[in-house]
Amino acid sequence: MTDPKVREDGLTELDTNDVARWVGKPLGGGRLKDPVVTNDIRRWAQGMQNPNPLHYDEEYAAESRFGEIVAPQSFAVCTDTSHGAGPAIQGVIPGQHMIFGGDEWWFHGPRIKPGEKVSQERMLFDYKVSETSFSGPTMFSRGDTIYINDAGQVICKQRSTSVRYLAENARKKGLFADNVERSWTDQELEDLEKQKFEYYQSFRDLGHDKRLFVKEGDKISRRPIGPHSLMSFTTEWRSYLMTIWGSWNTHGVTSHSDSGWLPEMSRDKEGAKIDPTYGDGLYHGPSRGHVQERYAQLIGMPRGYGYGATMGAWIIDYLSNWGGEWSTIAYSNMQYRAPALTGDIAYLDGEVKKLAHDSDEGPVAEIEVVMTNQDSAVMAKGVASVQLPSA
Repeated sequence: MTDPKVREDGLTELDTNDVARWVGKPLGGGRLKDPVVTNDIRRWAQGMQNPNPLHYDEEYAAESRFGEIVAPQSFAVCTDTSHGAGPAIQGVIPGQHMIFGGDEWWFHGPRIKPGEKVSQERMLFDYKVSETSFSGPTMFSRGDTIYINDAGQVICKQRSTSVRYLAENARKKGLFADNVERSWTDQELEDLEKQKFEYYQSFRDLGHDKRLFVKEGDKISRRPIGPHSLMSFTTEWRSYLMTIWGSWNTHGVTSHSDSGWLPEMSRDKEGAKIDPTYGDGLYHGPSRGHVQERYAQLIGMPRGYGYGATMGAWIIDYLSNWGGEWSTIAYSNMQYRAPALTGDIAYLDGEVKKLAHDSDEGPVAEIEVVMTNQDSAVMAKGVASVQLPSA
């Protein structure tokens, strides 16, 4: 490692010398010890605030095309031990932190069901350094995670973008210095709950039927989520199976855990042998900034903020709920542009932009999805392809 270079504007350059050697190299990492069980899927639906009965109500699911509770397509990331971001956090960058920059997904058909054990193959795909308003010199690195079931079938592939930056630079830039938590009136909260029920009813009305008669220009019912809180972020975190004590072990070679995290954001592996919270990530480690304001501010955030992988799950669930149980998301490419902060509300809106009829399985809808907050700031945006059923 060389001494970091300080620029004329007072920001420090990234030391990326240790990153290149990891590109294209098969990686190890964490792996869950046990097969998925039904309550894992239920907990995921609960944590993602997705009350689709297909994923928690056994009587409803028994009448579905699957005949049992199945995981939503968003659940794949729950079977990993780093939100799928581990491959994109390779090589040591001293003083770094990371946030999620986006996820690209290719789904290959198999659904995850209770009793299945999922494994992963990982690789750092590429990286580049760009200038951002948040932290000055910033690395955008992409890593691939392939999810494989017991039968050796590829469930899906995730290409996650990790935004790696120096926490010191983010504090100096102070992008969120004037961002104050929003408060909501009782009437506003009551109106929000009505909007949520309207959205839930939109996929309840479809039920077990096929999504037919889709046309270009169709709008998907708006999905509101929030207001976000430390309670909702903690519930999200605990729905990830990796957060359960003793649920996973490591294999192979990876530098994910030793990538140059600040001491305050690092796991204490020795301490965790006595008290697992020291390796938990939320109480101690890189995720503590999500629910502990002092550590959020240490890495350049104003207060508690949500998980990039959860934002991705919100979008995947949004598309899946619209398509219904006879449809399948084939592809999704979403960029995350702003965090979900405590007190904020996220709104998801979708529109069918194109409809292709060259598949024997049925039409394929290209859908644009935009996630905004209550101030219309874009939090996430991208396109997805949904395989719709034939009549």
